[in-house]
Amino acid sequence: MTTFVDRVELHIAAGNGGHGCASVHREKFKPLGGPDGGNGGRGGDVILVVDQDVTTLLDYHHHPHRKATNGQPGAGDNREGKNGKDLILPVPDGTVVLDGNGEVLADMVGQGTRFVAGQGGRGGLGNAALASARRKAPGFALLGEPGETRDIVLELKTVADVALVGYPSAGKSSLISVLSAAKPKIADYPFTTLVPNLGVVTAGATVYTIADVPGLIPGASQGKGLGLEFLRHVERCEVLVHVLDTATLESDRDPVSDLDVIEEELAQYGGLDDRPRVVVLNKIDIPDGKDLADMIRPDLEARGYRVFEVSAVARQGLKELSYALAEIVAAARAAKPVQEATRIVIRPKAVDDAGFTVSKEGDGFFRVRGEKPERWVRQTDFNNDEAVGYLADRLNRLGVEDALLKAGARAMDGVAIGPEDDAVVFDWEPSVTAGAEMLGRRGEDHRFEAPRPAAQRRRDREAERDEAQSDYDGFSPF
Repeated sequence: MTTFVDRVELHIAAGNGGHGCASVHREKFKPLGGPDGGNGGRGGDVILVVDQDVTTLLDYHHHPHRKATNGQPGAGDNREGKNGKDLILPVPDGTVVLDGNGEVLADMVGQGTRFVAGQGGRGGLGNAALASARRKAPGFALLGEPGETRDIVLELKTVADVALVGYPSAGKSSLISVLSAAKPKIADYPFTTLVPNLGVVTAGATVYTIADVPGLIPGASQGKGLGLEFLRHVERCEVLVHVLDTATLESDRDPVSDLDVIEEELAQYGGLDDRPRVVVLNKIDIPDGKDLADMIRPDLEARGYRVFEVSAVARQGLKELSYALAEIVAAARAAKPVQEATRIVIRPKAVDDAGFTVSKEGDGFFRVRGEKPERWVRQTDFNNDEAVGYLADRLNRLGVEDALLKAGARAMDGVAIGPEDDAVVFDWEPSVTAGAEMLGRRGEDHRFEAPRPAAQRRRDREAERDEAQSDYDGFSPF
């Protein structure tokens, strides 16, 4: 049964925004008191948060589909819909978030680090919010925007200061168990360790974390054995410790060749050349192991390695090793640049940025792309003529019609707003001037107009009577 997962594909969906409400205020003796439709609520976001108590991605392996709640629709009497609840997904420290193409979206290190993986949709405006001096009584409301849906990949890279690497059964788990309070599974057969183990070591005033990486073998960087699955866990470590078995029973192996093989695999994986190396000759409690360690130590030191002879079973040489690793870790921490306060960078839009683009995609077909026009299309109820007219006016004011004319569009040419897989396509009918001025105030119910003064009503009745009389005077039955 799987107990440790360090890479999962997650399918997330943020909440949809609630629809706005088209409503008319009614009360006794005032049946048409004006628009009072409330706005829809915002959809919930999907947020990843680093939690120190989470150490694996196992939960997302079993339940890869996650969705935030939707916003509630608005209601009459200017009641706004309730916002959707954000979905908080805890992830281990050191989680890397990638998109479907492998591009890094976020590198989450540090307790409480947050990343909004899916943005909730905006709520639609109700007709009360759409009312203006020119549009006193809109007979429509805007739809809520759909929440963002995407597939992301979570990769766990262990956040540790020291990484123990070496062949299976070299004694890495035993070493971490005596240096720290970690209790890994220990046995005398290869591939005992199937997951990275993490321990905390205190050496003087320095506290650091140490991790053992499951056994590397030749070809691990190409996917052989277990090494490729866990090589990513050494990327964040400050020090790499080669644990060499000086009492191996395999005739075709020796500590120096083991070291060369592991270094080759690390080089093939890449990105670890700048990490300091330490060599630990383990199992010196065995007579043959002690003799072999004494023989190869000068050769390893000649290569520039710091070499320590230890025995995890007999607890020999552990203090010297622990303090030496603490010294290297402290120096690496001191060498890191001090993180400056976050600088706020303001990037104003260019003065000639129209906010959309118009491109010709064939004879008589054009495509409009842009954040505003695409969002307006998503918010439009195309079953409501007034809402469609409102959309036409908004696009016209933005300059879409002028841009289509400049691009060579003619009447009845096809125009698509949005990407290829999710676009609204229509036959374009250019207007002489803006729709609001040409067709009057779209989306208005004239029953909401203010009462006319008595004198005006009298003049209107007299004009209607004179018109009717003139029609009668001109009538002849013969």
